[in-house]
Amino acid sequence: MADVLGKSVLVVRTLLGLSAAPHQGGTGRRGSNMRAVVLKEFGAPLVLTEIEKPVPGPGQVLVRVAASGVNPLDTKIRAGKAAHARIQPPAVLGLDLAGVVAGVGPGVTGFDSGDEVYGLTGGVGDLQGSLAEYVAVDARLLARKPESLSLRDAAALPLAVITAWEGLVDRARVTAGQQVLVHGGAGGVGRIAVQLARARGAEVFATGSPRSLETIARLGATPIDYTSTAVEDYVTEYTGGEGFDVVLDTVGGAGLDLSFTAVRTYTGHVVSVLGWGTHSLAPLSFRGASYSGVFALLPMLTGQGREHHGEILRDAAVLADRGALQPLVDPRRFTLATVTDAHTIVESGTGTGKIVIDVE
Repeated sequence: MADVLGKSVLVVRTLLGLSAAPHQGGTGRRGSNMRAVVLKEFGAPLVLTEIEKPVPGPGQVLVRVAASGVNPLDTKIRAGKAAHARIQPPAVLGLDLAGVVAGVGPGVTGFDSGDEVYGLTGGVGDLQGSLAEYVAVDARLLARKPESLSLRDAAALPLAVITAWEGLVDRARVTAGQQVLVHGGAGGVGRIAVQLARARGAEVFATGSPRSLETIARLGATPIDYTSTAVEDYVTEYTGGEGFDVVLDTVGGAGLDLSFTAVRTYTGHVVSVLGWGTHSLAPLSFRGASYSGVFALLPMLTGQGREHHGEILRDAAVLADRGALQPLVDPRRFTLATVTDAHTIVESGTGTGKIVIDVE
């Protein structure tokens, strides 16, 4: 008993009756059972148990999950601190996945059994997450994984890639020759954003703490130590005081306020992925610059625009296979039984890259 209680995730051999809950996906027809990590209530320990294996419905693909990427949002959802995720326990968590197609539902084209796929597919709203052996997902949210990446590495990409792409490509329309500043360049979204902006021909700069500057430089951006350099100083040094063409804020809070003072007059564009809180728009208005927000979960929550997620991931796979987009994955290994340990590392900010759960 002591060994069982000592595990990071409480392991039980009972069914939770989740087959009636919307979080399980599929059509509700009975199938065999599978292992899954379930959040029974916010703030409670995660439970590794058996639930009913989903059956793909119309427009759905059944994926045998190989790996599940862990994001800071996953830990906030578990703690009940992410109301915007609109999730109600009991639920299976896990936003990102990579795996192998095990079957397709009626009306699905473009995917066949055996295809290796990746996507941002669940863990919010009524969509089952990826911390399970199988998941039935909307085919529009999936793409074939990059051929050059393992399933484990591919699972580290979806949320970060979609978020960075919506900010830099869809909103700011970054082009060759522009100067792009990324706040938080060594974070999950920041690392992808730096690579994406460089792939589009921009000159990239990124802020970070002293311990993250080496990572930023390895990614090909000019590192800026935000703890010792004032925004006015690096705007003057790198842009001659004109400001950056595009500023992507992945930090929020004070980082967004700094973005408003770092952007170029008239033509500059600030994009934030964490635009919550109260901010003065005066610095932005005095520059005549523009602002956009990114909410990557919206298609999953509303059902609208899901095709674009698949499109982004297909384009990102091309970049990855070209060597222009690579994930940084923490070498430590975790399983469904040690998900809580993985969450603890993400919460502490001590990871050396994206934390990935080996589901298979």
